[in-house]
Amino acid sequence: MNRSEVPQSGGLYGDLREVAYAVDENGRYVLEPSLGWDAKGIANSQFWKTVEAAARAALAAVERGEAGPLLFYMTIYQMDVALLATYVSLPSWRVRRHLRPGAFARLKPALRQRYADVFDLPVEMLDHLPSDIQKFAEILQWANKF
Repeated sequence: MNRSEVPQSGGLYGDLREVAYAVDENGRYVLEPSLGWDAKGIANSQFWKTVEAAARAALAAVERGEAGPLLFYMTIYQMDVALLATYVSLPSWRVRRHLRPGAFARLKPALRQRYADVFDLPVEMLDHLPSDIQKFAEILQWANKF
């Protein structure tokens, strides 16, 4: 697209701009600031609504005692068992086992620390879940305008 065609109709980040590639007057590719466009905004909105619903479901499962806190944090950080297992250098079957509340409660401090490091949290936070998902509040507020 040409520089004049770069979308400027708004996006997920409000007034912040993202960079798009465009063709200048001389036919060369250049970086052009963009506010985004509505179609991309709608897609992002739908994605974040899906993530928020999954996070609320994971939080409810943890609160009911059906799953351990790792499920919630895996969901928030959009990880699956295989990815988390890779990051903590464990077999997938062990991570699946640690998703159960009883197995999670028996984790040794060193292994808890490895999980905390992956999620960039203090190790104590692994046991304390938010009562609501504040992380998504601003994104959902924006997303609901589409």
